[in-house]
Amino acid sequence: MCGRCLSRRGLAGAAAALALARYAAAAEHDAPVEPHMRLPATADQRAVALTFDACPGAFDLRIASALVNDRVPATIFVTAVWMRRNPEGLKLLLAHPDLFSLQNHGERHIPPVLGDRSIFGIKAAGDLATIRTEVRNGAQAIEVASGITPRWYRAAAGFYTPSVIPEIEAMGFAIGGYSFSADAGASLPPARVAARMAAARSGDVIVAHINQPLRPSGEGVVAGLRELQRRGTNFVRLDQIAAAALVAA
Repeated sequence: MCGRCLSRRGLAGAAAALALARYAAAAEHDAPVEPHMRLPATADQRAVALTFDACPGAFDLRIASALVNDRVPATIFVTAVWMRRNPEGLKLLLAHPDLFSLQNHGERHIPPVLGDRSIFGIKAAGDLATIRTEVRNGAQAIEVASGITPRWYRAAAGFYTPSVIPEIEAMGFAIGGYSFSADAGASLPPARVAARMAAARSGDVIVAHINQPLRPSGEGVVAGLRELQRRGTNFVRLDQIAAAALVAA
């Protein structure tokens, strides 16, 4: 995988083509969509991107410790509210910049969806002004905490109104899609989580949650990680991927 960081123009262009081409039919009606993306599969390596969402909640030290102890890089999408509530967890992530890339999951974990609706029980932003505030303030919180400007944004609950995607990209962010969820919002039992992760193919972008230490799904994430390691998986971070590597899932 290319180690160069993406340019802002490259991020926006690649993500725009990925999201809008795939969801053209939904965009016609502006129905919420869940962008999926993959890395290109290669013959000589098993490349997988591990991504974790730190929604409002606590800090799953089981997962973080496994990543640190085994030197496994990952992309962590953090909300500003999570950072405020978990200073020790944030400190641990920041202590390992070689492993963890902190990216934008919003300020208050509000889905960037227009209209009066909810996504998985979470009240949507409703209007563009609220979405811009959510994205901008989430990024600023990461900059203050880490000194690094995030270049990726992932929606709360993973859904977007299609017409909002180019607005977010115009703010300088690529859309942090994924190919599958390992834990279905930290709701699955450990064995199912481990099996889903173990079934990952080269090029998969996996999403799981690192904010639910009291749920058993975290055990499955660790077990799935161990199996991927046993199979010789090459783990990459999203900030290390060239724009041309992104493909529709």
